[in-house]
Parts: sequence; C-alpha cells; structure tokens
Amino acid sequence: MLIIPVKEGENIDRALKKFKKKFEKTGVVKELRGRQAFTKPSVRRREEIKKAVYISQLRQGEE
Repeated sequence: MLIIPVKEGENIDRALKKFKKKFEKTGVVKELRGRQAFTKPSVRRREEIKKAVYISQLRQGEE
C-alpha cells in the first residue's frame, strides 16, 4: 500500500502527482501489461540482447 504524506495546506494536485510517480515506480502497470500475452523465453532473451546492443551503441556514441 502506498502512503503519501500530505502537508498542511499542500495542493491536492501536488499530492496526486507524488502518488502517480510513486505508483509508476512500483511497476504494477508494466507487470500487468507484460502478463497479458505470453512471450517465449527465447523471444524475451532476444529482446534483452537487442536492448543491450542499443544501449551500448548509445553510450559509445557519447564518448
């Protein structure tokens, strides 16, 4: 359960923004979307390798 401390006189929009940010960090929505369709382990591994190659190319481009 998420607990967001709200200070006296704090704007409700700011508290809602804090809640949304905290909720997104937990990864609940991402996990639910991932569970909607089964992906084979080989496909999942292939995607991880593609992502790692992409990130390494980005870092190499920065240098």
